[in-house]
Amino acid sequence: MTSMSDHGDLRAELETLTTEAFRPELSEIDRLPTLEIARLMNGEDTTVPAAVAAQLPLIAAAIDGIADRMARGGRLIYAGAGTAGRLGVLDASECPPTFNTDPSQVVGVIAGGPSAMVASIEGAEDSRDLAAADLDALALTPDDTVVGVSASGRTPYAVGAVEHARKQGALTVGLSCNAHSALAAAADHGIEVVVGPELLTGSTRLKSGTAQKLVLNMLSTITMIRLGKTFGNLMVDVRASNEKLRARSRRIVALATGASDEEIEHALAATDGEVKNAVLTILGGVDGPTAARLLEESGGHLRAALAASAG
Repeated sequence: MTSMSDHGDLRAELETLTTEAFRPELSEIDRLPTLEIARLMNGEDTTVPAAVAAQLPLIAAAIDGIADRMARGGRLIYAGAGTAGRLGVLDASECPPTFNTDPSQVVGVIAGGPSAMVASIEGAEDSRDLAAADLDALALTPDDTVVGVSASGRTPYAVGAVEHARKQGALTVGLSCNAHSALAAAADHGIEVVVGPELLTGSTRLKSGTAQKLVLNMLSTITMIRLGKTFGNLMVDVRASNEKLRARSRRIVALATGASDEEIEHALAATDGEVKNAVLTILGGVDGPTAARLLEESGGHLRAALAASAG
């Protein structure tokens, strides 16, 4: 049971956080016209990319570490509570259709489990032990990376996840929106995107959430680029699981090769719809089985497979 003293300590701690700061100049915001509130909110949002830019060297170093481990078979695991946890689950869920990753390669764990995606789970974010148990269920290895995500940088679930993962030998990243956070201090790579006080006091699903989404976009996308999941800026590992994606697959092959529609259809048929393989059959002048072998030998890197086909 939480005591009055505990509540007082937490309140005092929150009052020291930039993300929780009260902005008296906005105390009459509810009296403003809707358009003016929208302008204020939009103006707030424009400050987020600059805050992310200040952390780019740290973000890049984390990505290189993640990619090195994933190239050895490791996984990228996000851990957070509330909005931060939901953003991690969202980013992880978008990797299979975008990059044809196995669902086990990029994973989002959220305090309270899947039901916490749509509801608040009482007390889940306050448990370091719950974070450790959730990660133990994944059987961490030293090739894995755990990214703890927390706007405050003090959420026990996120901090506990990073601390537990580091003890298991995994690479750890702490992503928060306050300087000098416990989360960054606990991680191998601390990323603190300080976006300042929110439009609504303490509503960290706003600027803080936007900042976290931008950084998670970078962590997953650039890692996948490093792993050879793209050819230039083309998603050659896209999984064609619906009509839109099948049309996109044909367009990507066309952009990569300049081939005719007939040649593209033939290449996709010969490679069971695999875009990367189809591009290799056209540009490398090889058949489907040879394309598959060259890509396997190159670790899935299309440029390296093309060089091998030319040799």
